Amino acid sequence: MASKVGPGRPAGCLRRVHRATIILSICVIRTRQRPILRIDTVSMQSQDFHTARGADPAIRLTGVTKRFGHNVAVRDLDLAVPQGSIYGLLGPNGAGKTTTIRIILDILGADAGQVEVLGSSNVETVRGDIGYLPEERGLYQKMKVIELLEFFGELKGMGRKAARQEAELGLERLGLAERAGEKLEAYSKGMQQKVQFLTTILHHPKLLILDEPFSGLDPLNVDLLKQIVLERQREGATVLFSTHMIEDAERLCQRVCMIAGATKVLDGTVSEVKAASGRREVAIRYEGSGAFLDAPGLVERVSDHGRYVEVRMADGADAQELLERAVAAGVRINRFELIEPSLREIFIEKATRAGLGAEAREEPPAEDWPEPGSMAGVPAGSGAAEIGTGGPGAPGAGG
Repeated sequence: MASKVGPGRPAGCLRRVHRATIILSICVIRTRQRPILRIDTVSMQSQDFHTARGADPAIRLTGVTKRFGHNVAVRDLDLAVPQGSIYGLLGPNGAGKTTTIRIILDILGADAGQVEVLGSSNVETVRGDIGYLPEERGLYQKMKVIELLEFFGELKGMGRKAARQEAELGLERLGLAERAGEKLEAYSKGMQQKVQFLTTILHHPKLLILDEPFSGLDPLNVDLLKQIVLERQREGATVLFSTHMIEDAERLCQRVCMIAGATKVLDGTVSEVKAASGRREVAIRYEGSGAFLDAPGLVERVSDHGRYVEVRMADGADAQELLERAVAAGVRINRFELIEPSLREIFIEKATRAGLGAEAREEPPAEDWPEPGSMAGVPAGSGAAEIGTGGPGAPGAGG
């Protein structure tokens, strides 16, 4: 596998690192003029900073369908992931997210439709520019962690020295530097997950595909990985982020696509999705009689939270009318606040309408999977197959 690195790659690697350094310097200058908010309240301006205006999408899917026997895992999916964005692929377990990612990476072939990644319809030509973190983790348990990271860096075209430098920086950042010489099997599950995250980002890929990247991590490490993802996006990388944790996507993503029952139910920026939901809710804290809330045609539902009530406005109703009604009734208003629906609330509503009970099994039985190294479109030793298949005794079937 090491022979795939070939002569001349170290120089290319150094050029890539130098380019990233220049981009990061520009980012620092700009952020002095416009401070970036905390990670849990990331501004849309900071996320959209490096998006190439008018550029072709980093990922484009057109009419993609995938079946396993009689079960439809992905149905007629259209998807366009803008360059330089963090794009959330959302949905419950079994909705079709992982199958969609495997189709994008050409691990699975689509039964219908077209796939284009980084401007190419042949993923093999751009695989070195992709970093993939599968949902099902799997690494070589018997290797020393520093050597394992060097190995994966070389699989992606880095020279050994450059790969070791990046590995040491990454391990230091994730608090693992003192244990770099230990075998992976001595690491806890959470520590192994951080190592696998490093194998994904080590070569500074143009496209990061992260399938449930925060599953099983404690809040501190989740925040640390989120920060690193944002840094890579600000350097110019595109991030496709798959999760069933809707709250993570709402904080992190610029655009989202929601899948339920193998079908896309929503697609757009977070603000567009919320605006398109048509939901209007008002939080009210008041003193006096609540009789003003008894207004058919104006109020659809009232939820009492003790210190305040949450009012779902009827379709087409104006919240201002409710405020005027309260004032006319002599009620003292201490709080009257329009509330945006959360992505979680919107998703539950849309997914329920789509009929989750009828969703198909997303993946085939284990016996239907190809042997390691013979995945569709992923030749042995390409790097993409190794991440999923692991080594002897390594868990994971390829995300």
